[in-house]
Amino acid sequence: MLSKSYIFDFLRDLRDNNSKAWMDENRSRYHKAKERWIQEVEAILKRLALHDTAFTQVTAKDTLSRINNNRRFHPNKPIYKDYFSCDPDKSQKDVSVLHLSVGISWSFIGGGLWHPQKEALAQYRAAVDYNGEELKAILHHERVRSFYGDLSDDPQRLKTSPKGYPADHPHIDLLRYKNIVLMRPLTEEEVVSDHFVDLVEEAYLSAQPFIQYLIQAVSFEVD
Repeated sequence: MLSKSYIFDFLRDLRDNNSKAWMDENRSRYHKAKERWIQEVEAILKRLALHDTAFTQVTAKDTLSRINNNRRFHPNKPIYKDYFSCDPDKSQKDVSVLHLSVGISWSFIGGGLWHPQKEALAQYRAAVDYNGEELKAILHHERVRSFYGDLSDDPQRLKTSPKGYPADHPHIDLLRYKNIVLMRPLTEEEVVSDHFVDLVEEAYLSAQPFIQYLIQAVSFEVD
């Protein structure tokens, strides 16, 4: 089996030679790197299936996204991404149960509500209004804090209170978020290590109370 370092070697060269001509010449390398990533994802799915049999219902290939960037609305993006990703559970419409990206510019693992639809964001805020103390307790739990720290920075976070909520709301800090995500950066050394699957498992288990809160939140009935 190829070393996982092969993945990074390929992606580093792709970043530095981001063109169709280069990709055409190196397509065999791309397929080798992709297959090595698929093997890693298969090991991840097998481990996560010990905690939820839903992970047995998806193949590793199903979790991957295309290497091509969608440049229809972002024509200035490079032709190809410099990372491989994995979304092992797409059963939830709005909540990302776990997302993993491994690449050159940035590698990370996490989950939550990322760019939610207007309705889902409204439901999240209604749930926080009703029982924000539970979410705060989850975010302050030692296991969450030690692995993820706090909620990920949200560049779209409101500076004022969202419509319909007073500025002195006891959970105004949580209500201002538009992207509600736990995320942990990954180093290349962590990804290529023999313990990477263990790390992904810990990421999944640490985030479970948070993810379950969000899943319930987006089913919250908004008046």
